[in-house]
Amino acid sequence: MPLDIVTVPCRSDNYAYLVKGPDGVCIIDAPEAAPLIAAAKDRGWTPDVLMITHHHGDHTAGTDDLKAAFPGLRVMGPKAEEDKLPPLDMALSEGMNGGEGEAYTVPLDVPGHTLGHMAFHFPEAGVIFTADSLMSWGCGRVFEGTPEMMHATLQKLAALLPETLIYSGHEYTLANMKFALSIEPDNPDLLARADKVQAQRDAGEATVPVTLAEELKTNPFLRCDTPQVAKAVGMEGAAPVDIFAEVRKRKDNF
Repeated sequence: MPLDIVTVPCRSDNYAYLVKGPDGVCIIDAPEAAPLIAAAKDRGWTPDVLMITHHHGDHTAGTDDLKAAFPGLRVMGPKAEEDKLPPLDMALSEGMNGGEGEAYTVPLDVPGHTLGHMAFHFPEAGVIFTADSLMSWGCGRVFEGTPEMMHATLQKLAALLPETLIYSGHEYTLANMKFALSIEPDNPDLLARADKVQAQRDAGEATVPVTLAEELKTNPFLRCDTPQVAKAVGMEGAAPVDIFAEVRKRKDNF
């Protein structure tokens, strides 16, 4: 049975997700409760697990109200951030895989945005929920980690199967697109995707998920090992991690 994934817009630009598998329904992140409760009840679903990617309030604020709406909801999140999260029923570390079939879940450590950030990979279903690590045309700001840490995280995610669908935590694609075009204005893959994304947003549609293959061709943070991006930032011959640090700095000031 394939996963049934519902993208739930929350707050001003967050995305949370309802994921229905053969054995139940989980919620990925809790930016706010009301939209998630409504989306679940509209479908007659009763979530039994909430999986939190990291401790920032725009990913956790709805936890208490979700627990009130769905008694028995079990909260899971990264053990490395347990002291900053709502109370966890299960603290997760990489390697604590669980579930069966398309619901088989692999928690991955993806530090950089925060030190304990996790992504949730469903390899049999070919999807990953990356929150504020790898994003559509971008990556999260490096708030707690280092550029080296975030670069390693992105390389880890880039090694997944190219057809993997990336579900990130925010609708930042248009802003990220403008920055990507400032780095590679002549990238034909980027230009073609830009038209598609603009049409999606004009129609009020979400721009996620996106395939990893698309990101590898158009996301400057995944292309720091290419001569095109190195040349764009005047760092030909530099190490990709140093190029990443420069690209991230430019995005922070864009």
